[in-house]
Amino acid sequence: MRNARVVIGIGLVLGALGLSVPAAAAADDSGIRIHPGNASPGSTVTVTTTACGPEVTYGKGESEAAGAFHFFEGDRKGVLTGQFEVPEGARPGSDTVTLKCPPRTKITDTYEITSRHPSGAVDAGFGADVDKGTQIALGGVLLAGAAAGSVVRMRRRPSGVRI
Repeated sequence: MRNARVVIGIGLVLGALGLSVPAAAAADDSGIRIHPGNASPGSTVTVTTTACGPEVTYGKGESEAAGAFHFFEGDRKGVLTGQFEVPEGARPGSDTVTLKCPPRTKITDTYEITSRHPSGAVDAGFGADVDKGTQIALGGVLLAGAAAGSVVRMRRRPSGVRI
């Protein structure tokens, strides 16, 4: 009886996974791939597609935030690739990219514009960024001291045998 319950549970889990596979495959059915999916202002976004067909070698694209850009034939036949730069003043949120290629293909997809990430070192109050060698040496000395203290403490600890 116990084995039957385990087999039924495994069957239900596998059935649920099997039913979710077609939905996952249909989710990315637009034919456009936008990389990166989360871009910050000033970064370059690359858009590739195979939706125009193998004979098409040119297409036009438009981003709501960045404006118009062009698609040209990529590394493989039937793959069109285009690039644009996210403007510095772009606000965080969703941006829609529209692709048009002959004769009458029009596809849209979206990506996220995120806020700009800080660059450079974080000033944490331990001196200038150029003084890293001293900080690393001091950290090494402190770690060595802690290890030596642990060894001394272990050696001076009384053994478990008491008389």
